[in-house]
Amino acid sequence: MTRAGGALLVVGDVVTDVVARHRTPLAPATDTAAEIRTLPGGAGANAACWAARSGWDDVRLLGRVGTDAADWHERALRGAGVRPLLVPDADAATATVIALVDGSSERTFLTDSGAALRLSPADWSTRLLDGVARLHLSGYLFFAAPSRETARRALRDARDAGVPVSVDPASAGFLAELGADRFLAATEGAETLLPNADEARSLTGCGEPESAAAELSRRFPLVVVTLGAAGALVAEGGTVTARVAAPPVRPVDSTGAGDAFTGAFLAARLRGADPVRAAEAGCRAGAEAVTAVGGRPSEGPVTD
Repeated sequence: MTRAGGALLVVGDVVTDVVARHRTPLAPATDTAAEIRTLPGGAGANAACWAARSGWDDVRLLGRVGTDAADWHERALRGAGVRPLLVPDADAATATVIALVDGSSERTFLTDSGAALRLSPADWSTRLLDGVARLHLSGYLFFAAPSRETARRALRDARDAGVPVSVDPASAGFLAELGADRFLAATEGAETLLPNADEARSLTGCGEPESAAAELSRRFPLVVVTLGAAGALVAEGGTVTARVAAPPVRPVDSTGAGDAFTGAFLAARLRGADPVRAAEAGCRAGAEAVTAVGGRPSEGPVTD
């Protein structure tokens, strides 16, 4: 159970997003008209911002950034209500993602992980758990050796301290490269897993999200599989226990929708919501997220 009144600590990636929205298909070897914006992003950072947006007033983020953009990201996080615990890296640039968003609002990422996956065990301390009621780990950390070891130490220390841990697998493509078995071994002991449907399939080999959710919930006490516009599945003890609908909206950009779900879900759990109520809060945040460009929320908190 979550300890009442504590902080949410997110350990994850801080990214500079370059979002390019193109209404027509990409034209190889020539120009394609697009609307392009440079925005703060990153799965971990976005989730932290959405948790703050959802009304939790003590959200902290540990991440590694290049000195090139550290000040910009720190200001953006503070402006979103998140306490940044950023580690500057003089030898690597801040992670950068180019998000190509087509006319249907679907996005394709080109990812340069930069400093994000250089988060090292030396950057972690058990003192970071002081006052923390929940720890959330961005799955991107598990895709490189230094940050994977850091995430594993954080998970172990949180469990030893009685702090529940959630993990977002983050990327079906990177999961395929790492291998499901390695990812599942590295995340053993987490209380909650928050994959999307593609990530759940990749982790289990199951073709249907329902089967994948049920299978994963035999390894993790709580599994919530996001289904985009179709909502989310909640699974516990090897069984899908609920299907939650998402509000209908007109999407503009799906970048960060899963991060919005994660942040709002975790904030709801910290307020004492059961998994279904928390998933409903997550679906509302995800629906809000796809109506704007980029992965961060607009100003002003939203609570139940």
